[in-house]
Amino acid sequence: MINANDLRRGIVFQLDAAPCIVIDVSFQSPTARGGNTLVKTRYRNLITGQILNSSFRSGDRMNEADFARRKGQFLYATGDQGVFMDQENYEQYEIGGEIYDDIKGYLLESGEVTLGVFNEQVVTLEVPQVVELTVTETAPAIKNATATAQTKEAILETGITVQVPGYLESGEKIKVDTRECRFVSRA
Repeated sequence: MINANDLRRGIVFQLDAAPCIVIDVSFQSPTARGGNTLVKTRYRNLITGQILNSSFRSGDRMNEADFARRKGQFLYATGDQGVFMDQENYEQYEIGGEIYDDIKGYLLESGEVTLGVFNEQVVTLEVPQVVELTVTETAPAIKNATATAQTKEAILETGITVQVPGYLESGEKIKVDTRECRFVSRA
């Protein structure tokens, strides 16, 4: 059982027979004597993908979800789906839909991922916060681009586009922040 006071960002609890991950949490102290502290949470239902808000009293308890984070590996893409392997038991999962679409631009074959498993079913996929990708197509380098903060669009090897500094050329490896889809640095 998880106490409402122990809720933090990233914790997974079970609500209405579904695993829910805490996105944001805030505590509201009572203004009257004898009032309970309110724990206001914003969470995502991992089965439906809905983002919901809820308030709990400080003494409320929630069930722990049968949820585990496991190391995984991206093997290959097949149409609208990706095939992933659990590195603990070598089981393979075909995952598509919104879970896969959100991260497929950051995946290279043999790339590392974190599988979120609930009742032996993958419900979340997480990629590292920073990945290294190669620039396949971009405009020629701009002279004096280091003196001014000029950016240009670049297409990466996975097909996504990011804004990069003007001095970068095709064929260079760069680091990309997967949370905001932005250039971080040269690799």
